[in-house]
Amino acid sequence: MGVIGDPVRHSLSPVLHNAAFAALDLDWVSVAFPVAPDRLGSALCGARALGLRGLSVTMPFKEAVAARVDRMSPVAARLGAVNCVVVEGDGLAGHNTDGEGFVAALRHGAGFDPSGHRCLVAGTGGAAKAVVLALARAGASEVAVVGRTPAKVAGVVRLAGAAGRVGSPQDAGRFELVVNATSAGMAQTAAAGDLPPIDPVLLGHGQLAVDLVYVPRPTRWLELAAGRGAATLDGLGMLVHQAALQIELWSGLPAPIQAMWRAVTASP
Repeated sequence: MGVIGDPVRHSLSPVLHNAAFAALDLDWVSVAFPVAPDRLGSALCGARALGLRGLSVTMPFKEAVAARVDRMSPVAARLGAVNCVVVEGDGLAGHNTDGEGFVAALRHGAGFDPSGHRCLVAGTGGAAKAVVLALARAGASEVAVVGRTPAKVAGVVRLAGAAGRVGSPQDAGRFELVVNATSAGMAQTAAAGDLPPIDPVLLGHGQLAVDLVYVPRPTRWLELAAGRGAATLDGLGMLVHQAALQIELWSGLPAPIQAMWRAVTASP
């Protein structure tokens, strides 16, 4: 297996994948491959030529890979982004496990099922798009989107279909689920000292605040939300569950979730 990105050496995906392979007794290995943007096409051809089973795709290549695979799952096609490539006999199949991994993390990590609930998502990037589409597919009654650029917000809202709405940060108190899908608060980035656009003062009991950021763990935003009485969940669960879905696509076997959790929480 390969994990491709630029940069990619920080990725925890090989840790997760290799823990799963060991637990499944598969003689497979996952390796991080730094790929320069102008060599992406060659890297995809190389995956086929070398007989790799598949690739995990991280930033900044998810959209570019979607334009280069031979076929895509309906979700990947809708998002225009691929985070998992399966090498098949007649070409490359692109999938996107981010949104489904997010919903699985909600259910397993917080006992929260989006069906019939009102959800607010901050962000308009790739992660936000995957989350919004997944929430709508999971039956959320409302999926509101908050962002700085109205045109981008409108594009993300459309992914939710009839459940989609343009949201306002000031209305955060009326949603059962509030998600930060921006990079605000992420360690070692320009936004590390920032808070998401949704003021945690507006959150409280009966709400679940989820931050897709998992370094640091917890983020300052989650700490403040918890102080107001909200339940909280960080982004590590989404990372684990989206990787688990990749394992299942590549191997055809149920992913060993607990082994993957143990590996990622033990990783420095």
